[in-house]
Amino acid sequence: MLTVMGLSGLPMVKPGDDLAGVLESAIDSNSITLRDEDVLVIAQKIVSKAESRYVDLSGVEPGDEAIKLAAEVEKDARLVEVILSESHSVLRHRPGLLIARHRLGFVMANAGVDQSNLDESAGAERVLLLPTDPDGSARNIHRALRKRYGVRLGIIINDSAGRPWRNGIVGIALGVAGLPAVRDMCGRQDLSGRTLQVTFTGFADGIAAAAGLAMGEADEGIPAVLVRGVHWPASEQSPTGLLREPELDLFL
Repeated sequence: MLTVMGLSGLPMVKPGDDLAGVLESAIDSNSITLRDEDVLVIAQKIVSKAESRYVDLSGVEPGDEAIKLAAEVEKDARLVEVILSESHSVLRHRPGLLIARHRLGFVMANAGVDQSNLDESAGAERVLLLPTDPDGSARNIHRALRKRYGVRLGIIINDSAGRPWRNGIVGIALGVAGLPAVRDMCGRQDLSGRTLQVTFTGFADGIAAAAGLAMGEADEGIPAVLVRGVHWPASEQSPTGLLREPELDLFL
């Protein structure tokens, strides 16, 4: 049975905080005993905060490209400059919306640059960027928690993203450690005995989406969630990464 448990009582995370230590305190204060194959899903925002991925717009000087694009999308040119600096390319835009391919490969609104749920006392014009290396961040947390608790644990750093052709945002995995991001089901049989030929499941994305229901998107204040009841072979590694290669993506 799948269970999804939000970790309550996490403090506001600040730049330089030991995020693994913060999570350990939350696990202990919630009286949770970790088990093999538990998955801890952590909101990207607190990872970025701990890694001080802030930019103060008051110090940003927009270039010509940002100024032109800002007029078309009706956004602050300084914000657009930051988005461009985080982007490999701008894929689509219209007034109020800018879809970019982030330098890490993720296709997201505003290249993941965010202004929500930030402490305005430290600067009303600050924005928050994605972690520099989400997989590396996940590995660091995984290493620390494995050392402390000694269980086979999965770590997912998640964020919310929209999807082509569908309304509504869902949780997706940005960084993964300790479990396969994608599972290869090719060679297995379906209920009719037919051998699967091209079936890959978004294992980490599915877990991230489930955790997102507990995290919420507004003032819920649940940036870490424990998901229990998923299973994966200890030796299994992802056959591919989270992102489809651009040359194989028909929509980039």
